[in-house]
Amino acid sequence: MGNLFGRKRRSRVTEQDRAVLQQRDKLRQYQKRLSLGLERERALARQLLRDGKKEKAMLLLKKKRYQEQLLDKTENQISNLERMVQDIEFTQIEMKVIEGLKIGNECLNKMHQVMSIEEVERIIGETQDAVEYQRQIDELLAGSLTEEDEDAILEELNAITQ
Repeated sequence: MGNLFGRKRRSRVTEQDRAVLQQRDKLRQYQKRLSLGLERERALARQLLRDGKKEKAMLLLKKKRYQEQLLDKTENQISNLERMVQDIEFTQIEMKVIEGLKIGNECLNKMHQVMSIEEVERIIGETQDAVEYQRQIDELLAGSLTEEDEDAILEELNAITQ
């Protein structure tokens, strides 16, 4: 259903991942074959003991013991492969993080080239002046005049009326 509109989804599994997973699967198949062989040899060793062929049973049990060691080695190899896959995935995540940091750093450097400290200080100063001017206007409109302002207004009113 993912290809409903003809857009092909890109698989997140890389060739490298596919190769590691195939190797793991082959090792698991080998492990399964060994396990089945061990069961058969165990049964055959019992039969040989019942038939009185102790030497052949011993030889078969030695072979079984060797195959059990191979089974353990195979399990270790599978663990190593899985650990390697996890290491690769973690390294890919680290690479993405580093790439993100690199892009962020480049962006910051470009922004720093556009704006100098003097420019920022000038803008802050202008902003403070504008805020102070707006506060003065707000005070005038709110009617919070000082006595000096009221005296000056009364004098101006008298001058106008005369």
